[in-house]
Amino acid sequence: MTIEAELPGVTVVLPCRNEAGALPGVLAAMPSDYRVIVVDNGSTDGTADVAHAGGATVIVESTPGYGSAVQAGVDACKTEIVAVLDGDGSMDPAELPRLVAELTEGVHLVAGRRRPAPGAWPWHARLGNWVLAQWLRRRYGVPVSDLAAMRVLRRQALVALGPLHPRSGYPLALLVGAAHAGWGIRELDVVYRPRTHGVSKVSGSVIGTVRAARDFWSVR
Repeated sequence: MTIEAELPGVTVVLPCRNEAGALPGVLAAMPSDYRVIVVDNGSTDGTADVAHAGGATVIVESTPGYGSAVQAGVDACKTEIVAVLDGDGSMDPAELPRLVAELTEGVHLVAGRRRPAPGAWPWHARLGNWVLAQWLRRRYGVPVSDLAAMRVLRRQALVALGPLHPRSGYPLALLVGAAHAGWGIRELDVVYRPRTHGVSKVSGSVIGTVRAARDFWSVR
């Protein structure tokens, strides 16, 4: 696989579907020297317009799914470091530089280990995350306790993994791929807050949770 030359710096990929209400706060908190790519994944609420107004580069990914949106953003990224962050306001982009600083020699991925504020993480979602993290540790020896909705990676290493899961299974598929590739992985605590607008596509409904569980267990 040919990987083109990279630019110095960090690009933050925000996969978004109907996050117009949350995006202004997320973009305002972004470190000023970071590039931002918002991937509009089928929004109907003007997410792309809000992202443009906030100074982000916007690309459209018509294939639905979290993984498809992340992959589109990574494909558009040209910097040596790529960060991925939810666009719902649940995590603070101002914490990203602390994670980037830990991306030292031999470390390919720095993952944000969520420390939830009250009401931020439904019990069923937290339990599912714990079960999957334990499975990763036992089966693959991946030293994580959270599938990580905030992550910072070396772009070349990520691109070399190839396409991963197109939907909610992406974070798990990433960690399985990282294990196979022998990545160095580090976790740091990050604050996890209730989303600022709307309802989670995964934990906000029984259907969303069931679909995500199906996606997770399709990863091997």
